[in-house]
Amino acid sequence: MRRGVKLLTWYRVLPLLVVLLFGAISFVYSFGPSLVFKSMYPLEYEDEITSSATAHGVDPYLVAAVIRSESSWDPHASSHQGAVGLMQLMPETAQDMIDKGLVDGTRYSVDMLEDPAVNIEFGCAYLSYLLAYFNGVTDKAIAAYNAGMGNVDVWAQEDDLLHNAITFPETQAYLVRVSMAQTRYQELYPQAFS
Repeated sequence: MRRGVKLLTWYRVLPLLVVLLFGAISFVYSFGPSLVFKSMYPLEYEDEITSSATAHGVDPYLVAAVIRSESSWDPHASSHQGAVGLMQLMPETAQDMIDKGLVDGTRYSVDMLEDPAVNIEFGCAYLSYLLAYFNGVTDKAIAAYNAGMGNVDVWAQEDDLLHNAITFPETQAYLVRVSMAQTRYQELYPQAFS
């Protein structure tokens, strides 16, 4: 008889264990992806991004996505082609932003592209310039950030769907990567730039 009591006790505990197991699974399902994605999509320099993005009329989430895709948030990143900093800007492009009057050359120096605030200012100005050039079409601006405006002009004439016309696999992947990162940043950090 005593063995039967233990067996009945086990069956009382079993439903509680099942409920706890499903609760744990629900918790991981609800909050786990956010925790995992936040480690994959970190966010830094919110004040600098907010300030420059606002000044140049650019979506700050797009800026964050470009930074993640270009340098993975490393302000000292540099490419073999000479691009520098968080947003991987060529010094010539930064100088062009000064020459066009989009960046105050007395306040921001091309020689300081490794400084996050300076790099973000030039990068936002360049994104703003590209968006204006392509009449606000974000996909074209993103592709041009990677492959240049001339290539995007040619591709845009070849097909209405830009992604189908892009002939550089790197630029196709870049467009997808930045667009997806922009969406992730909007989902993960909805109040970051308010």
